[in-house]
Amino acid sequence: MGLKNYVAKLRTNFEKGAKFEKWMPVFESFETFLYVAGETAPKKGAHIRDSIDLKRTMSVVVIALVPALLFGMWNAGYQHYFAQGIVDAGVWLEFSHGLFKTLPLIIVAYVAGLGTEFVFVYVKQKEIEEGFLVSGLLIPMIVPIDVPLWMVAVASILAVVFGKEVFGGTGMNIFNPALLTRAILFFAYPTKMSGTTVWTSDYAKIAADGQLADGITGATPLGDAAAAVGNLDFYHAKWSALDSFIGIVPGSIGETSVLMILIGAIILLWTGVANWKIMLSVFIGGAAMGLLLNTFATTTNPYMALPWWEHLIIGGFAFGAVFMATDPVTASQTEKGKWIYGFLIGFIAILVRVLNPAYPEGVMLSILLMNAFAPLIDHYIVKGHIRRRLNRVKVKQA
Repeated sequence: MGLKNYVAKLRTNFEKGAKFEKWMPVFESFETFLYVAGETAPKKGAHIRDSIDLKRTMSVVVIALVPALLFGMWNAGYQHYFAQGIVDAGVWLEFSHGLFKTLPLIIVAYVAGLGTEFVFVYVKQKEIEEGFLVSGLLIPMIVPIDVPLWMVAVASILAVVFGKEVFGGTGMNIFNPALLTRAILFFAYPTKMSGTTVWTSDYAKIAADGQLADGITGATPLGDAAAAVGNLDFYHAKWSALDSFIGIVPGSIGETSVLMILIGAIILLWTGVANWKIMLSVFIGGAAMGLLLNTFATTTNPYMALPWWEHLIIGGFAFGAVFMATDPVTASQTEKGKWIYGFLIGFIAILVRVLNPAYPEGVMLSILLMNAFAPLIDHYIVKGHIRRRLNRVKVKQA
């Protein structure tokens, strides 16, 4: 009650006629983050009554991301020491290294993204939109551990402006802002987003001759599979399916551990925040394309022979299926459309991953592509429903 009274007292400084009147939308944003607004529905017009608002929904997603984030912090430290030949650095030392490498990414993403949103709040005189509460955490989790901070800042600002605000803000955007940030980084700074040396932090180490080495190679399982020469034997000798499932492999901070991602999926499904149809259909689509490629595998492209189930546990496939494809704003809204939307994401992701030698991961591109086609899918689903109903009416009249 003390905090609530203090917030109510501060409110008087932002009310109409007060000194900070123009900053009222910003104050209300912080106030409603702490407490559900007293007026949750309009007095007139159609509306939905529910016990949860957008801020609470975003908070659940953040909680669901925590297991993958914490594991990713530890794994970043583990990969750092392992690349230097130190296999017993200790859990706390490994975690602390990953923590101090990840925190700046999170801070920069939030400061740049939310700072941009505050500018639009002031200009539009509307309450801040809560979408970036999740995007600000997703962005650091889908980039390499050593991506330059200024790049994260620039990409976050551009994603907020061109991915959300130009469409009208949260709820109106066509593309997932976090994935748009990654896309901007990938196409603007490809050498910082892919390759063999971007997956471990603090590359430089002392070489055998006592000189400072240029770098430490840290290829991911996905990169090794894509670079398979002749067959996949060397890949399976280096990476086990269990390691990929648990997440003890190089990769983006939040994408390596399928186990932690599945824990997050359980939280999202149990709370009803994410749609299980989209989530499941993404995996079905990925498995279908994997099986199709297995059928037509050739010696010229051994990647096609990678078992279909293994595609689902390497790279960012699981993370994209659980946290990106299920974005309620950019996904299909019709029930049948959700199955089609999710299936095509998984199907196209594996197709791009295997048949595009220049880009071994296709999840980002497939989700952004289907974000663009989601309204079209819903249009034809609704149109089909209308046509069937009209046909039933004609039959009854006859």
